[in-house]
Amino acid sequence: MELKNFFNASAVATALILAGCGGDIKVTPTVIDNSVDNSVTNPSTGGGDSTTNVCASYENDSGDTVQGTYDGQDCSYSTTFVSASNPLTTNVTLDDLSNDGVHYFLGSLVVGEGCNTDGGTCTIETDGPTLTVEAGATVAFNQSTSFILVNRGANIEAEGTLADPITFTSVNAFTRLDSVGNGPQYGDWGGMMIDGFGITDQCTDAQRSASTCSAESEGVTSFYGGSDNTDDSGTLKFVKIHYAGGLPAGQEAGNDLNSLSLFAVGSGTEIDYIDIYQGFDDGIELFGGAVDLKHIVITDTQDDSLDIDAGWQGRAQYVLIKQGTVVNANGVTVNMGNGGFESDGVKGTSSAEAPASAPVIANVTVLTTDGLSIRDDDESIAMKLDDMISATWYNTLLVKPVATQTWCINYSGDAAEVIVNGSASIHNSVAACAQLANAGNETVTFGSDSTTVQEWFEANDSEVIGGNADVLAANGFATLTTSTDITISAFDASTLDAFFESTDYIGAVSDTDTSSDWYNWANDAFTNAAADE
Repeated sequence: MELKNFFNASAVATALILAGCGGDIKVTPTVIDNSVDNSVTNPSTGGGDSTTNVCASYENDSGDTVQGTYDGQDCSYSTTFVSASNPLTTNVTLDDLSNDGVHYFLGSLVVGEGCNTDGGTCTIETDGPTLTVEAGATVAFNQSTSFILVNRGANIEAEGTLADPITFTSVNAFTRLDSVGNGPQYGDWGGMMIDGFGITDQCTDAQRSASTCSAESEGVTSFYGGSDNTDDSGTLKFVKIHYAGGLPAGQEAGNDLNSLSLFAVGSGTEIDYIDIYQGFDDGIELFGGAVDLKHIVITDTQDDSLDIDAGWQGRAQYVLIKQGTVVNANGVTVNMGNGGFESDGVKGTSSAEAPASAPVIANVTVLTTDGLSIRDDDESIAMKLDDMISATWYNTLLVKPVATQTWCINYSGDAAEVIVNGSASIHNSVAACAQLANAGNETVTFGSDSTTVQEWFEANDSEVIGGNADVLAANGFATLTTSTDITISAFDASTLDAFFESTDYIGAVSDTDTSSDWYNWANDAFTNAAADE
């Protein structure tokens, strides 16, 4: 069958009913499936030798082999292979296809079965299926309602390399698969969700004790949470997630998916070398858990780049965030970016077992603009503090050269207490901001005590130096280590614990490094984003 037949099918409106009946995601698709039997090889429509079907396959409960359709270059998977109502229940591998072939899905890619343990009759399979994505593989989706979901007990093992990264993206990024011809843009597909057994304040202590914690995720109904902050949901390494953030069917506007949602994901999960570009909602949002993040680049997301919530207790090092502009499918240049960090401590019911978010984060650069995000017309902000956040930042560089309608740091009344008492703090950091705080909100008061945003920022060997400071190298993202405007020293983060590496610079990337995997990963992501401005 030719590729165009799949796209004719995908053009039919899809109605999805997402509900937590027995914990499973119930979806009723109305996509017309024009595909032939996926277990047979179909004639080639170009691209290579189609005599051997190299697409992913598995054996179903009836003993039949279910396999994607190969056209000689690309593998396509109808909803009979996998969908929200037809999750994978056995191990499946997506290989790196020759001739730059793409694995593309007509529905959602759901791994493992969902289960609502709070009043439901289901049981979570703790040793569930694993989706393996080989280095160099490209996985694409053709609907804004389609997403990747790894349920509790299931795993994803997606480990690329610098030379052969794994890409999750829109089919419109490939001319041969772009049925309209406008190219890719934010919101073309849903994004990736991983549900873990970690601790989230979306459940109570009693629910955790009774093993009935089943917090309901945002956007798409799935269930997450437990009592194991060391839970292992797999690996994402050298992974690109581009053009995500679609709106799930049946959801109200604004309930879009993030590019990467980590729901109570535990520290046994490896998240390293991630490139997120042009997402419609947040880049990464963490809902509790204790997963660590390393070597993260988030560019041109419409909402917040890194959103902390619901009691996240993890660590992060090397985070590069860039807000800017993109040219959308209509040829219009639009502003991208709201908060570099949206930092929320409490989302539900906190306790000693599920305290407010208290991550430790080192070596960050946030590059803001003076624009208002196309998503909600909100300001481009480097850092937002809210809901009793207790995070600690080290070696962080905030940059805002111009501030006619924006500023660098925002806070809500719920964050006043932690700013005044120092529970939220920033160390050995630089704010190269034309305006640090919103006019009229420079003074932070809690009870009879008060401070200013600048006093809070500078309390721990940090400095505010203004928007005209010379702090960036010629490449636009690395810290200019010879800058005479920066007068403070970096903090040796390796003294915190073994997760952190020793650095001698402030910011995410040093200009003295032009050869490491981290430099090359950041440079590639930054260059890709800058090319679309």
